[in-house]
Amino acid sequence: MTEQRILASSAVMAAGTVFSRASGFIRSALLVAALGAALRADLFTIANTLPNMVYILLAGGIFNAVLVPQLVRRIKADPDGGDAYASRVITLSALFLGVVTVLLVVLAPLLLRVYLDDRMLEPDRVAQLETIVDLTRWCLPQVFFYGMYVLVGQVLNARGRFGPMMWAPIANNLIAVLMLVGYLVVWGKIGEGPEQYEALSTAQEVVLGVGSTLGIVAQCLVLVPYLRASGFTYRPRFDFRDPELRHTLSLGIWTVLFVIVTQAAYLVVVRLASGGTANGGDGTGLTVYSSSLLIMMVPHSIVTVSLATAILPRLSAYAHEDRLAELGSTVGSTLRTALALVLPFAVVLPVVAGDVASVAFGWADPDTAARFAPTLALFGPALVFFTIHYFMLRGFYAMEMTRLVFLIQLAVSLTNIAVAVVLVPSRPAEETAPMLVVAYLTSYAVGAALSFAVLQRTVGGLEAPRLVRFLVRMVLVLAAAGAAAWLVELAMAGLGERPGPFLALLRGGTSALVGGVVLLVGAKLLRVREVTTLVDTVAARLRRG
Repeated sequence: MTEQRILASSAVMAAGTVFSRASGFIRSALLVAALGAALRADLFTIANTLPNMVYILLAGGIFNAVLVPQLVRRIKADPDGGDAYASRVITLSALFLGVVTVLLVVLAPLLLRVYLDDRMLEPDRVAQLETIVDLTRWCLPQVFFYGMYVLVGQVLNARGRFGPMMWAPIANNLIAVLMLVGYLVVWGKIGEGPEQYEALSTAQEVVLGVGSTLGIVAQCLVLVPYLRASGFTYRPRFDFRDPELRHTLSLGIWTVLFVIVTQAAYLVVVRLASGGTANGGDGTGLTVYSSSLLIMMVPHSIVTVSLATAILPRLSAYAHEDRLAELGSTVGSTLRTALALVLPFAVVLPVVAGDVASVAFGWADPDTAARFAPTLALFGPALVFFTIHYFMLRGFYAMEMTRLVFLIQLAVSLTNIAVAVVLVPSRPAEETAPMLVVAYLTSYAVGAALSFAVLQRTVGGLEAPRLVRFLVRMVLVLAAAGAAAWLVELAMAGLGERPGPFLALLRGGTSALVGGVVLLVGAKLLRVREVTTLVDTVAARLRRG
């Protein structure tokens, strides 16, 4: 019954994420059509990525990982249901984010020097540097609205309202889609010619920068009516001496350090990625890396985040009541449920990576889409280790063990940096993005092993024997499913090495479908309960619908 309730709690969030990611795909495809996958695209991608990176560096860790357990406690313990505490946090956060955002806009050129490869600062790249500075200044106000969106969303999550935060990004994506459609109507799609390495005009900068920021504003504002409907009324409060608020901030110190080491690794990724496209040619950079990461994050967002968000309040309650055995059991069973969906994706994605790239990014030019395939293929296996690590951290956060999380993440980030710094400079520019994924995969393999071992020892067990039995049976089933998908790809090779989006959808979709059928049959025969339970839950919901 517990697993059924967790699945039910995550269903609305997963549905919202499906629509959000679908609109995100459209946005990503339009972006590649408008700007390509080379230097011009990276100018915008870096400028539009920086606000989220800076927000996460400054406040994201505290908002995401520390506030939910604190809010759950205050909702249960305070006579006002935690309203005064939440109002204090919102007021303090708004003041902090507002001041920081203004400073960032003023200091944008200095900020970019930290994130850009030295090649981007040379005299022959003056026009491109001016473009990225202008775009960054238009995008940096997003820092404030990212923070308020996450904060309001966490207040809703703590009150059991999980859906709105998952649906809100659709508003952002819709505005971005409209902005990119307008760009394509006025300036047309980019080709494989020299224009993909040129700077943007002032008008293009305004359209892209303002449109992107308006999307984040809308994403935040969408949550406000739901906040009121949840019974929470915000009133500005400046009495920041609340003991629980100080407790939250003290817990946040280690989380801030966690975020710093994570963002230090991503800073290295951005610098190396910007060097991949700085010289032109067939180099791959941040657009290829981040767009491929977006595809990898689809199952993560639909499955892992939805399940983890649904169980975090329960884990916090178990930790508060010192019921560590039940905490470990919940983490272990939910991890198996997540892997039942993540593992098939990890096996099939490398098989159909070329087709996925053509469907997602082949609308402008097949050669542009081909740049994405190696990076996509490598992100599939990386997702498995990232998923394990992600679930383990939810257990540590529920127990407020933020110092331990920091130490584990330090090992992850140092591994990522070391592998990236060794691999990327030693390989051709077109392999920049794939090598960055290899570094990502290696780092989270280290993180998954460390975090699993430490959490298992801390709580007394994560149902490891059941996990091993599950993985052994899944390996057998997935070997058959992957082979079936590969044979279909081989049989349909006559469609061409780089087919258009529709033919690629036919081939890739058929391969994935055949692999999926083999998976379900194999899971039934080998009694992989995690898979069959998911199928039964979906079938029951469809029958009720």
